Amino acid sequence: MDDAQKAAYITAMAACAQIEAAAMLAHNQAVPPNHHSRYEYTEFMALIDKYGIHHNAVLTLFQN
Repeated sequence: MDDAQKAAYITAMAACAQIEAAAMLAHNQAVPPNHHSRYEYTEFMALIDKYGIHHNAVLTLFQN
């Protein structure tokens, strides 16, 4: 991949993470505040690793 393709890939992965986070937020708004099925902070933060968009992943992609 050239740098433009790498940037497009990171942008696409960020969009996927945003879509999933939006669905998680919508779920949290639909259930009562203390409901057992609500998503927690750690689950939102896990999206960064799931989609490989954390700082080190992006740097590694552009170093290769």
